[in-house]
Amino acid sequence: MSNSIASAAQLDASELMCPMPLLKTKLALRNLSVGDVLHVIATDSGSWRDIPRFLQLSTHELLAATDVDGRYEFWIKKGA
Repeated sequence: MSNSIASAAQLDASELMCPMPLLKTKLALRNLSVGDVLHVIATDSGSWRDIPRFLQLSTHELLAATDVDGRYEFWIKKGA
């Protein structure tokens, strides 16, 4: 599924440590229009927990997430 999701922007937060992947995700979402999809790549294990938790408390939607050998990818649809 994730390979077929078109994204308006990509954020490579690889090699950044907590809390930077989450903070950069929040900033990137601010620059998108409602309905746009942000593709986030992270390697910090805290991202697997922190990003979905943030999204549950927001208007944004987690479309897909993958964890392949410590490479975490998220496809996030910006909400209103």
